[in-house]
Amino acid sequence: MSSLLNRLPHRLSQGLTAAYFTVNSWSIRRRSTSVQTTDMTRMTVKKIPALKDNFMYMVVCNETKNAAIVDPVEPDRVLQVAKEAGVSLNKVLTTHHHWDHAGGNADLFKRYQADPSLGELLIYGGNDKRIDNLTNPVAQDDTLEIGNLKVRCISTPCHTSSHICYYIETPEDKVVFTGDTLFLAGCGRFFEGTPQQMYDALITKLSALPDDTKVYCGHEYALNNLRFGNTVEPDNVDTLQLLNIAKEADLDGRRAMVPSTIGQEKRTNVFMRVHEVSVQKYVGKGTPLETMQELRAAKDKF
Repeated sequence: MSSLLNRLPHRLSQGLTAAYFTVNSWSIRRRSTSVQTTDMTRMTVKKIPALKDNFMYMVVCNETKNAAIVDPVEPDRVLQVAKEAGVSLNKVLTTHHHWDHAGGNADLFKRYQADPSLGELLIYGGNDKRIDNLTNPVAQDDTLEIGNLKVRCISTPCHTSSHICYYIETPEDKVVFTGDTLFLAGCGRFFEGTPQQMYDALITKLSALPDDTKVYCGHEYALNNLRFGNTVEPDNVDTLQLLNIAKEADLDGRRAMVPSTIGQEKRTNVFMRVHEVSVQKYVGKGTPLETMQELRAAKDKF
């Protein structure tokens, strides 16, 4: 189905995707919509569940109370959380064009245009006409501000050709919002890119971030990803420990596991461990790039 959607005109594929996610969300038992807040010295991150297993993230500068929202697929919920938090929300950080991430951009933008009291809304994302209402295209190492917080853009094409991750570093804390490039113990499918691009994204760029960087990903896929990782590396005690936690965690409520850290991913995420002999042995390949390709193919069938 995914390959078919990629061949369809963008508006048609977005409409079909929207219908799928909406129906899928209705068909499952009601999941928690409660917000999980991480308070840090200079910033606050609010993890907001959306749809079946998505996350939206509100990033707040503690000094100015200015805020940005990452992938606001449910605008009503976004505005409600912003009002409850008493923040000035004026930026959207879009990781990629897929409807379950960018599908709320147009509606949110219209609401700001209709209500001047909300102020101006700027929508950031990769330079891609498939991202609705994009006002500020960004590329590798471009920067923007959320109040006094400086955000650096990291270009990570593969899942989509214009995928962007957003990295924020303060003297005390570091966070990265990885959309569908890096998940807890996993990575996104290679819909519009190559194994080389995912290698560059995970190994060259994201692995270079400090190990204590908190990783906020786009979906709750922890249990399945860790089961796959445990299959690939059954002797990896870090993966097994996380898997046991995931089995007991409230993943339906999506209050556990996310955020991860870059250091944890290096120890447990097989897609960030393609240089390890144990991972290469599982797919029967001798180079990291071949291993990346075969590992994704194996995960697609897992």
